Amino acid sequence: MKREPSGTPVPGQKTEEWNDWRWQLKQSVRHPRHLGESLRLCTGDMDDLGAVVETYHMSVTPYYLSLIEQGRRDDPIARQCLPDRREIDAAAGGSEDPLDEERDTVVDGLIHRYSDRCLAMVTSRCAMYCRHCNRKRRWKTGEDVSPASLHAMVAYVARTPRLREVILSGGDPLMLGDDCLEGLLASLRAIPHVEVIRIGSRIPVVLPMRITPELCRMLRRYRPLWFNTQFNHPREVTGESARACELLVEAGIPVSNQSVLLRGVNDGLETMRDLLYELQRIAVRPYYLFHCEPVRGATHFQTDIATGRAIMEKLWGDVSGLCIPRYVIDLPGGGGKRSLEPASCHADDEGEKVN
Repeated sequence: MKREPSGTPVPGQKTEEWNDWRWQLKQSVRHPRHLGESLRLCTGDMDDLGAVVETYHMSVTPYYLSLIEQGRRDDPIARQCLPDRREIDAAAGGSEDPLDEERDTVVDGLIHRYSDRCLAMVTSRCAMYCRHCNRKRRWKTGEDVSPASLHAMVAYVARTPRLREVILSGGDPLMLGDDCLEGLLASLRAIPHVEVIRIGSRIPVVLPMRITPELCRMLRRYRPLWFNTQFNHPREVTGESARACELLVEAGIPVSNQSVLLRGVNDGLETMRDLLYELQRIAVRPYYLFHCEPVRGATHFQTDIATGRAIMEKLWGDVSGLCIPRYVIDLPGGGGKRSLEPASCHADDEGEKVN
């Protein structure tokens, strides 16, 4: 895991400030007008993007912005974090809630779709608002989840014995302070039938400074704890993000990755292969490759299924099985996950295709 830092401080910026996650959040860019000089945006561009953030706001950490290749609006890092006029194109279609999560919401913020596990949206805040987010509808509802709502989630889990696993999501659970997060974890761990807790967070990718030794020592107390993150491009694997994942692994917390197949970001064989190699190198397990959902405001990221299947077919021929994620789709209307892998990606009777 020996990586040189890639997100370097801007000229004149103190390293200790740059490495402070609270400073990163405070200095996050929240309007396109602050991007013009670094990304060579003209006034017209800024006006267009300003119209987008009136509907879908933005927030990007200085660290993640530093990964963009300067002057390239089509840069795969930029595509994930900068507003795009296509987000508010009414003709693009899409659904605000393509997975019908609201239908399976049993108490405010808690989704119970699968019998043995539930997903708790414990905050609506993120360190960075990813433009392909499948919960863009929640960006409009405010950022804080009340203590009463958190209590109601825990109470539902406590009175539902078939639940053995709780997934903390949002927003990003690591936007909660350490004390608040620990209180939530302690409440869930005290429930006898909760065997496993999972955290879904993009913090190692967009704000790796948040993963501190102190945080990891606290998380370690609530094992078995699993951590899922989302690297979508090989350039997101930097010295900082590798170190964040290393701290989690050293604390005995397995880290898995759930990428999303995104047009113009990772929908090519070479890019996807490089990403999987990088993940293996930093001991992050490639878990899922999600087909991009038809989310309103994000349909321009969608590829066709044939593209994803072609990538998977070629990966199986060239890449170690330890690097291969499962290519899946979350079916619209709450139908759950379904495999999209071509039949040739599975072992035949003679064991071929097993890497």
